[in-house]
Amino acid sequence: MASSGSSVGDKYRNLDEEEKKNTVWRFGQPPNYDIVNKLFEEGQTKVWPPGSLEEMVQNLTKTWEMELLHKARIEDFKLMEPNFIYSLNGRKGWSLEEVGKMGGGYNPHLQTSLPEHLRIYDPAVETSESSHRAFTTTFPRGFAIEIQKVYSGPPQIVYKFRHWGYMEGPFMGHAPTGKLIEFFGIAIMQMSENNKLAKVEFFYDRGELLGQLVKGEKVEAKDGEIASTCPIMRSTG
Repeated sequence: MASSGSSVGDKYRNLDEEEKKNTVWRFGQPPNYDIVNKLFEEGQTKVWPPGSLEEMVQNLTKTWEMELLHKARIEDFKLMEPNFIYSLNGRKGWSLEEVGKMGGGYNPHLQTSLPEHLRIYDPAVETSESSHRAFTTTFPRGFAIEIQKVYSGPPQIVYKFRHWGYMEGPFMGHAPTGKLIEFFGIAIMQMSENNKLAKVEFFYDRGELLGQLVKGEKVEAKDGEIASTCPIMRSTG
């Protein structure tokens, strides 16, 4: 479980210097969350007391998202059990290997049963690199998350979350609006006897997010062609 205290290099995520050196990072280097942390601190609606259950759950969630998005090898995961299961909106659970086959990154969070021609974003064709490039281009200041309410503590943690950012770059051929983009959901985390994550279930409407990203006019350039080499954007998530 992630510590509720500060970690080396990031006060919200459990990521120390030794881990940075010994981990194979998906995008070639450890993530740097300075920019998105600033966005979080400026836009959070809840400030939880140090050492509280809410702060612990918030840091746990941020650390889990960091591992899932940025670590390339299962053996480098410190927060999850080897038999960890992830599920979205009541779908069949997926193992870490299956999540990896989906392209990792944002793809597991955006699975859909919509016909292909109706998909704003198609996780079946996007890779971890293209999905990361799309969202870091759209949200150059990052896409922050906060915990708004914790309904139960470990071993089964149930909470409400808010994700938000500012659409200051294009998305899938749609021009940026500059507006605040946010969505809400519920998560259930099951902790093992080893104090690691055994299962995570998320419940939210992907359309609530994606619908806000296609309100801008269509543009010729694709988001993947813009700012894809920026080291800061490639490091945040």
